[in-house]
Amino acid sequence: MRRDTVLFVAFVALFAAVNVYLMSAGKIQGNWAGFGVILAAGLTLAMYSFLYRDNPTFKFAEHLYVGVVAAYQLAQIWYLNLLADVYNPLFRPEPGKGTAWGVLIPTALGLLMLTRFVPRIALVSRISFAFVVGVGAGLSIPRTISSFVLQQIEPTLKPLWTTSVFTMASLDTFLILVGVVSVLVYFSFSIEHKGAVGAVSRVGIWFLMISFGASFGYTIMARLSLLIGRMTFLLRDWLHVQIQ
Repeated sequence: MRRDTVLFVAFVALFAAVNVYLMSAGKIQGNWAGFGVILAAGLTLAMYSFLYRDNPTFKFAEHLYVGVVAAYQLAQIWYLNLLADVYNPLFRPEPGKGTAWGVLIPTALGLLMLTRFVPRIALVSRISFAFVVGVGAGLSIPRTISSFVLQQIEPTLKPLWTTSVFTMASLDTFLILVGVVSVLVYFSFSIEHKGAVGAVSRVGIWFLMISFGASFGYTIMARLSLLIGRMTFLLRDWLHVQIQ
């Protein structure tokens, strides 16, 4: 505990010294914009202090981030949803338009959800949740079928080639056909995976592993892009280091 305290004090002292130097050198302006840069740099370093281990600096930055996001989301919900879609249509309608009484129905459904906080009447909230689940399922099922079923089936129905030349497009169609068929065979558990079926299912495993690897690689690249963005901010916007 004493070691963490010493490291925290040393970090704060070093951070303050660096900012004093940057402000005295004119690299950071002594206004609200400069204060924002200093605050963002401090919170960024506090977040990355978790690489050392869980510490009070990281916890403070984490709780501050969650609190700011929650407050921002609450403000967005009020101004973009409750105020614009509920309060104004009911109590402050636009000139030439009457009161939108139809808004009372979704408003009532939303208020019924809040009855979950009252145990005696919590059962009433099931009406709203059933409505939301039903509408959500009705909207998501066609999109899911279109995205994950029909778009997977469509390439398997295309001809492998339309001309006498086997092009890259034909190769893509062939790979999609082999991948879809082999993966479906792999998930056919009612058939024993031996012989030709076993060989095809092993091909399906390779396609699954390639798909999982591509998804994992995409996730890593997304995280690296966030890291690069933060490092660029620290070096260029805070420390004003020239980056080629």
